[in-house]
Amino acid sequence: MIALIVARAENGVIGNKGRIPWRIQGEQRRFRELTLGNTVIMGRRTYEEIGHPLPGRDTVVVSSTRRFEGENCRTARSLGEALSMCHRGDAYVCGGAALYREALNLVDVMYITEIHAAYEGDTYFPEFDETAFQKLQTNTVEGEVSYTYVTYWRKKD
Repeated sequence: MIALIVARAENGVIGNKGRIPWRIQGEQRRFRELTLGNTVIMGRRTYEEIGHPLPGRDTVVVSSTRRFEGENCRTARSLGEALSMCHRGDAYVCGGAALYREALNLVDVMYITEIHAAYEGDTYFPEFDETAFQKLQTNTVEGEVSYTYVTYWRKKD
């Protein structure tokens, strides 16, 4: 399975100056639960923000300018090459915006955390054709900043 996983603000923001613009307690729990034991695919800037391979997952970094190698960490020059390197569980594309844009036509499922607030940012999640997916809201978490877990399953022809 090829999946995409992202948290986005209600104005579509996913990043600001190379960082996630919010710190919301518990918001990243779903990411960990879904990706553990699988392969995560991310762009160079996303990887550099994190700074290390994610524990319990294979990490494939898509970069044409740098190489990242180590335990459970490899580099691919394209999303297609990264997908061919996935040998552990499902593949989860987890940023940034350019990889999301490229992956939208390939994914079977999208796990989107909808943050119920607008944030200042310079990086946005790309628009996509919602009619190509079946939408399922699974859980809203109330708090200082509330958020909703939404899953989009690609419709079969």
